[in-house]
Amino acid sequence: MRYFDLPGLCLHAAVAGPADGPLVILLHGFPEFYYSWRRQIPALAAAGFRVVAPDQRGYNLTGKTPPFDTDTLSQDIVHLMEACGRPRACIAGHDWGAAVAWALAGRFPHRVERLAILNVPHPAVMLRNIFGGNWRQLARSWYIYFFQIPGLPELMLTADRCRGLRAALTDTAQPGTFTLADLEQYVAAWSQPGALPAMLGWYRAAARAVLTRRPLAPARRLPMPALILWGEQDVALGVELAEQSLAYLENGRLRRFPEATHWVHQDCPGEVTGELLAHFGPALQRPSA
Repeated sequence: MRYFDLPGLCLHAAVAGPADGPLVILLHGFPEFYYSWRRQIPALAAAGFRVVAPDQRGYNLTGKTPPFDTDTLSQDIVHLMEACGRPRACIAGHDWGAAVAWALAGRFPHRVERLAILNVPHPAVMLRNIFGGNWRQLARSWYIYFFQIPGLPELMLTADRCRGLRAALTDTAQPGTFTLADLEQYVAAWSQPGALPAMLGWYRAAARAVLTRRPLAPARRLPMPALILWGEQDVALGVELAEQSLAYLENGRLRRFPEATHWVHQDCPGEVTGELLAHFGPALQRPSA
């Protein structure tokens, strides 16, 4: 475990692998923290990568200072690369971490050597489906609107030792994906002072951006090699969003996991780890800088 003093943020991260290995940054989503990548970190490190899995801004042991817009969140990752002494990295992101990865790759394409996206579409695809007549996706996204209510989601999600958040994981994953020991780790992270308002702050910042017509990520085709991994049993996001997101990739591939859920890298850790090792593998043949 390490802390990085970034501009305006003290960031906590799990770090593994050889110091001179190609840098891989793993970005978690809501309501998780670095621990969500626990099955991937050892294998990537053993393969020779320098792996950094941060608690993103507002989560677990990282600072809770706003703002939580995607401009700021993607800039945090640029600052993290600089703190690691690297001009670029291989990036994998899941859920909100994938949204940050899309924004990072769009705004700073020279910083992203190879990109992996897990179960979140390009933000432009998401907005087009929510507001463009995909009624099934609109209904699936009900929780985004609920999270805009001041104070109420915090109370409901943290009651009874975060029962609502625990259910958000266990009720939407394959049976046994999250053990009781895993859930204790999550409860400890959610119970950090100021964590839940900051975590929900990501959704509220996104809503403000939409209302003011500020894009969450540039709507441009991305040049770097990219891989989308998608659990088809995702209760919140349809696989058609993954297919549409390929249009934003010049060199992209989609791997579908028919039995996996939104938590694809935890439902199918071995297969997902294998895909990441193969996708990021060419970086091992290049100088780390």
